[in-house]
Order: sequence, then C-alpha cells, then structure tokens
Amino acid sequence: MAQIICSKDAPAPIGPYSQAILVSGSDSILYCSGQIPLDPATGNIAGSTIEEQTEMAIKNVAAILKEAGLDFDNVIKTTCFLKSIDDFTAFNNIYEKHFISKPARSCVEVSRLPKDVLVEIEVIAAFNP
Repeated sequence: MAQIICSKDAPAPIGPYSQAILVSGSDSILYCSGQIPLDPATGNIAGSTIEEQTEMAIKNVAAILKEAGLDFDNVIKTTCFLKSIDDFTAFNNIYEKHFISKPARSCVEVSRLPKDVLVEIEVIAAFNP
C-alpha cells in the first residue's frame, strides 16, 4: 500500500508530484522527491551560495523524513544533482554533516535545475535499514 507524505515544513511541490511516497509492507520504504532550496515559509530560494542552498535542501529533506517518522539514519540512498561539479567539495562539506550514516549516493552535474537553483537532493529511506 502506498501513502502520500506531505510536510508543511517543506515546500509544496511545484509540479504534479508528491513530496514523498511511503510504500508500506514488511520492509517499508520512503521515496522522497528531489528537494531544492526553497524556503517553505516564503516560497523563495534560500541563499545564493552552494553551502546555503545545500543546507536548505537538506532541511527540506529532514522535514519530510520527520513527517514520515524517520531521520537521516534511515536514509539508504541519495541522488544529488549539482548545477556545477566545481561545487562538489563545498557541497560535500555540508552534506557530510547531516548524512553521517553514509548512505549510498550518486552525485552528478546537470545543466539546469528547477528555479535555476544550484542543488537538488532526493532520498530513499527504510524503516529498518
């Protein structure tokens, strides 16, 4: 059975998708849509640097995880999209502070992201990782 997860502490989707979908069963899994650095209170992009934008994107991921009853320790896979791979080191400096359980990860440079942000992060989390 699938359940839509929606946190008021993360920005509302800017398209026809859910913040996350929880697939329940013997091994419940949360599939979280990519989060960009939108401030849920204002709807504006938070910050202009990769560090500021990464912090906000991670904060949005954390809000969705919390809504589902999870935290960063439950994350088993992340996919990270950077506007510029030149930001890789600065991005990692922020990322490693939050994803201390070191989930599997893909990190790629893309030509453009929604709202021309610098970073987008999506996660997959398990209730019993």
